[in-house]
Amino acid sequence: MRYRTLGGMKVSAVGLGAMPLSIEGRPDEARALATVHAALDAGVTLLDTADSYHLPGEDPGHNELLVARALAGYGGDTDAVLVTTKGGRGRPAGADWTVTGTPRHLKAAAEASLKRLGVEAIGLYQLHKPDPAVPFEESVGALRDLLDEGKIRLAGLSNVDTDQIRRARAVLGERLVSVQNRYSPEVRDSDPELRLCAELGLAFLPWSPLGGISRSSLDGPSALGRDDRFAAFHEVARERGVSPQQVCLAWLLTLSPTVLPIPGASRPETIRDSAGAADLHLTEEERARLSEAARAA
Repeated sequence: MRYRTLGGMKVSAVGLGAMPLSIEGRPDEARALATVHAALDAGVTLLDTADSYHLPGEDPGHNELLVARALAGYGGDTDAVLVTTKGGRGRPAGADWTVTGTPRHLKAAAEASLKRLGVEAIGLYQLHKPDPAVPFEESVGALRDLLDEGKIRLAGLSNVDTDQIRRARAVLGERLVSVQNRYSPEVRDSDPELRLCAELGLAFLPWSPLGGISRSSLDGPSALGRDDRFAAFHEVARERGVSPQQVCLAWLLTLSPTVLPIPGASRPETIRDSAGAADLHLTEEERARLSEAARAA
């Protein structure tokens, strides 16, 4: 496993997005715990969760509780594991995902996440999505207060644009350490944010990083897919004798030294394969082929 830096901490170059373990199509608890343990066995030290990763209207905080149980039940050392969670979104019964970014809500959400994770301070806490009904600086100010109170150690943002990154930087300074946006061969709207993160030294955590290669959990249970626009990823995979998903993650790692993909997984074998991307070194020719395919799409 190769490692990179996030907020001064050394973390695995590939993390685990734990959301598929708690939403629709989720596995039973035994397989879910085995998936997290397989990630840890493979050297993964970055686990991504959120308070809203649960079934609509049911068992709030399910994913955070699951991650906490997995860490508590793991037989090895977990001191180096960084758990990142997020607040500001909800999943009520019979409705779409909601957004609530008031300082009062974010602080209460962080307190609840602290209890579910069973920690004295959350390793990395991220604003899940800006709330258009709340001034952005007020939401970010809640993260500043949580940092000052010692309830979170690092702060980040998710689903933001470059202007919001710069505005958050003005509030948090060097204590802003990460941005988590959707990014994959298929969805590259966050190219400007990726470049800005590289410029500022912020970790960039692509969520749903396998778009175009595999189906996103947001679109239903994770499943393998094939999009001919990204045939180059499958061709390189055949040539290397690895999965196209592993090639995709290895390609993402070449885009910037601050990129930390967090692929989702619901089976031990899936996260073991994803973790292998950290040690898959692409040639310049392979990297150029893959980048061209992503651009052409």
